[in-house]
Amino acid sequence: MASSTRDIRRRIKSINNTRKITRAMEMVSAAKMRRAVASVLGIRPYAHSAWSVLTNLARAFREEYGKGLLAVREVKSVLVIVITSNRGLCGSFNAQIMKKVRDEINNPKRLKINRVGERKIESGISDADLNIDFITIGKKGEMLIRKMSREIVATFPELTYLPKIEDVRGVSKIVIDDYLSKKYDKVVIAYTDYVSAIVQEPKIRQLLPISKIDLEKQIAEMDSHAKEFGLKQPKTEYKVEPDPVTVLDHIFPRLIEMQIYHAILESNASKESATMVAMRNATDAAGEMSDSLTLAYNQIRQMKITQEIAEISAGRAALE
Repeated sequence: MASSTRDIRRRIKSINNTRKITRAMEMVSAAKMRRAVASVLGIRPYAHSAWSVLTNLARAFREEYGKGLLAVREVKSVLVIVITSNRGLCGSFNAQIMKKVRDEINNPKRLKINRVGERKIESGISDADLNIDFITIGKKGEMLIRKMSREIVATFPELTYLPKIEDVRGVSKIVIDDYLSKKYDKVVIAYTDYVSAIVQEPKIRQLLPISKIDLEKQIAEMDSHAKEFGLKQPKTEYKVEPDPVTVLDHIFPRLIEMQIYHAILESNASKESATMVAMRNATDAAGEMSDSLTLAYNQIRQMKITQEIAEISAGRAALE
């Protein structure tokens, strides 16, 4: 009996210590989440405005301008940028985005489609012959991609927490150079979109070739946040000098940087939110376990006290 109560006391002490740690980690994650969310909310108006400008320049998206980052080819090779975290303890954050990537690889029907305006160009290559390479941002994604025996072109573990726009240019340079050299026919990015503190949505978006339809889709999704930021949709006519093609040649690389940077910030905010929720759940679970063990400990103590009283009473009755 004494050994049993000692074991329970030891377990209660251990659980309470763990509870203190998870509570501290929850508070740290909450502080990081507020900073990460502030960065996301700060970049959304700029991204929205930048993409709106490109929509107003839509007249430059002509089929005859099929070169550079607008060149549309039959998809034979795809580059996937995967954004995960460096560490665990963030619930299902990494598992959800990797499940999305794995499903896309196992059924690459969408990956093999490119668009020219409203027209789709479907690849005639088989799923087995489709080449899919990866750029990983975050150590967890790198480990999981290597377990899948896939080729990793480059990895950037240092970009997982509040990078600057200059830090992203290394990634965008690889993406742009490899696409222009025709090493890849399509580039997509897999990240986790921050919706709220308890809702994060894994997404896969097309980066290259740049598509007017995809840009308009992103702007439409961001329009739901427009009122929150006080954004409006001004009906502005742009005068483009020297000509739209020259302007777009300079804008497109910055657009790729912005999309990657935006995706990293969204993923970072989602990761910190997932970590905060996971640590809160762990703290609550530890509290429930401690309460349950305390109840069991008190019951054992009460049983022991009752047994001793019964033995004393029985001994006195025997003497009488």
